[in-house]
Amino acid sequence: MTASTDLRDALKDAAPSTLFRIAGLALLGHAFFSAFSAFAFATFLAPPYPEWLQTAQNQKVMAVGFAYGGATTVTLGAVAGLAFLAHCIGTQRALLVFLVSFCLAFISEYAGTVTDYPFGAYEYTSQLGYKMFGRVPFNIPTSWFYMLVASLGICGRFLPAKDDNTSKWYWALMGGLVLTAWDVSMDPAMVKTNHWFWQMGTLADRSAFEQFIGKPIFFGMPITNWLGWLLTGVIVARVMLAIVPPSMWSAKVSSHRLPMALYALNGLLPLAICFRQDMVLAGVLGTIAMAIPLWAARRNAPQPLGTSGTSPMAPVAVSGR
Repeated sequence: MTASTDLRDALKDAAPSTLFRIAGLALLGHAFFSAFSAFAFATFLAPPYPEWLQTAQNQKVMAVGFAYGGATTVTLGAVAGLAFLAHCIGTQRALLVFLVSFCLAFISEYAGTVTDYPFGAYEYTSQLGYKMFGRVPFNIPTSWFYMLVASLGICGRFLPAKDDNTSKWYWALMGGLVLTAWDVSMDPAMVKTNHWFWQMGTLADRSAFEQFIGKPIFFGMPITNWLGWLLTGVIVARVMLAIVPPSMWSAKVSSHRLPMALYALNGLLPLAICFRQDMVLAGVLGTIAMAIPLWAARRNAPQPLGTSGTSPMAPVAVSGR
């Protein structure tokens, strides 16, 4: 082989795959809509609304934004997560992870809206778009998928890459905790902006423990919500780890920066709402909760596995229901 052929082959191997390019473009779109939504809810979408927003034309624009903005943002996040995962572990395995995680998250959310378990008594409004079976917005299990991809990708930067059963459960627990950290600011923000609401009934006939975890003590949210998030997150993450073991997450997924960027971007909107709507405690705690895993991941970044381990999102600066 000639030197020019060797160089050409090397450049071909170093070039990002089509799936990786799709993931990068989708992430950029996700970043744009996330940043714009955060800016909007922190300024002109925070009551009292400015006069210019009250015109008939602007009201129509705002209605379209509410109807499709969230769905577009979440869909772009899911495309980024799925294309990225397919690039890292193969299309068939990535699709299986998506289908399984989506279905399990939907089942948990549907059960929650019908039986109040495992999250507590809550209901989604129409602001999140189309509801599957009239209960769970399509956006919800979709976001569970890509945020768990991000969470496990982050975990792979500081957890031992062992594939025994105990390690998989430990990974699942840590992945569930990283995911739940997102909800510290997310739930107060979404309740404040009428995306869903809590409807806790009387707890007088319950045990002291049930009364404690069932009271809406955190900006209208009961502790049962976080317990439900953690339980669901651990179960879904454990199934994902049965499909993609920890060693594969660590070697093929966590060496990229995209999971960190995807995770951080999803903190922009809830944190902006919390700080703008005088829920400073939720904003501060939410910032700390999401910053801890990002700091740990940044501090313990693994070495990239060859040229394919370098993310095209390297220039993206990240901070931080």
